[in-house]
Amino acid sequence: MIELPVYTKSQLALRNGQDKPQIWVAYLGFIYDVSQSKLWRNGKHYEHWAGQDLTNELIDAPHGFAVFNKFDKVGKLA
Repeated sequence: MIELPVYTKSQLALRNGQDKPQIWVAYLGFIYDVSQSKLWRNGKHYEHWAGQDLTNELIDAPHGFAVFNKFDKVGKLA
């Protein structure tokens, strides 16, 4: 099993679809690459912004954790 790299919140913040081309979000300590999702164009998905930890924001989401299964884990949040 490959060990995932660890990124700080500051490093994650740069992957917001604006500062760098990657669009990443964190959830439950893991960082996911959502760049290929048409729902995350320009780093925004409804009222959520990429480049941050969405764990607390997704408590009331209409979908469960399984939505992240379609995205690649690219790291862990420090």
